[in-house]
Amino acid sequence: MKKVVFIASLLFITSAVFAIGASDSNKTSTGTMVLRYAENQPQDYPTTKAAYEFARIIEEKTNGRIKVEVYYGAQLGDEKTVIEQLQFGAIDFTRVSVSPLAEFSKSLNVLQLPYLYRDADQMWKVLDGEIGQDFLKSLEASGFVGLSWFDAGARNFYNSRRPINSLADLRGLKIRVQESQQMMDMVQALGANPTPMAYGEVYSALQTGVIDGAENNWPSFESTSHYEVSKYFVLDEHTRVPEPQLVSKMTWNKLSAADQQIIRAAAAEAAKLERKLWIEREKESEAKVRAGGAVITTLSAAEKQKFQNAMAPLYKKYGAGYEDIIAKIQATR
Repeated sequence: MKKVVFIASLLFITSAVFAIGASDSNKTSTGTMVLRYAENQPQDYPTTKAAYEFARIIEEKTNGRIKVEVYYGAQLGDEKTVIEQLQFGAIDFTRVSVSPLAEFSKSLNVLQLPYLYRDADQMWKVLDGEIGQDFLKSLEASGFVGLSWFDAGARNFYNSRRPINSLADLRGLKIRVQESQQMMDMVQALGANPTPMAYGEVYSALQTGVIDGAENNWPSFESTSHYEVSKYFVLDEHTRVPEPQLVSKMTWNKLSAADQQIIRAAAAEAAKLERKLWIEREKESEAKVRAGGAVITTLSAAEKQKFQNAMAPLYKKYGAGYEDIIAKIQATR
């Protein structure tokens, strides 16, 4: 037992020393502060392009005093690893999904509730307003400072068996989900069979019939070529999970108030660009999968209401204690 405690203590000290070392090494011999931005998407992805714009604005507004280096394609690790490094200040900026962040602030689970918003316009009114700012502030206790919100589109179901025009059409299908209990509960409530699986395994699982379908946004459906082996795509828009742009609180506390203001302004501009690029990318992806033979269906208003009604158990389970926030979101016009 003593040996285990000693090793754990040694690992903690090593991590702390690494973090301090990273902070001290931010400044070059010329006095330029070099900060690192972790991005797990490819270089041409909307979020990555927005990260480069964020870096450009900061360097321009600080006359080169602060330089942000963007590491795309998960060069600095997967989302979980990056989040952990952000806490220690070993990484300065990142953009991640709300899903892993909910571990640090349980209230973020509210933003993942199915059919929470009427449409994208309502979501942005919520996130760009007081409610969205409160959610970002909730992360500060865990060592993060929220800067802005990026778009990740709406997630939809797709499968290799049949078109989905009604709730009954989903019944019995084996649907791949993220390793999230909330996502599993959602699929089960809709009458399908949730199958947690690593993202990289989905194509072959669809191809071999291990699963019948999955769920994701337009760009992911297209870029992974899932439409080649799962051609039935329904626009049910069950979740819109936004992605906050974050800075390590350790990094933030080293900056002057003036530089903090520059960074917040740059983050806001980067978010505007990312949302624009996201819409463009969605249209490109949709055109490509339609041309590739995908069959796209849209739920009628009456059928969509049935999908929403089926979510009552999830709202009771995951919305417990946050009923007021949920009501404010749904009342936003």
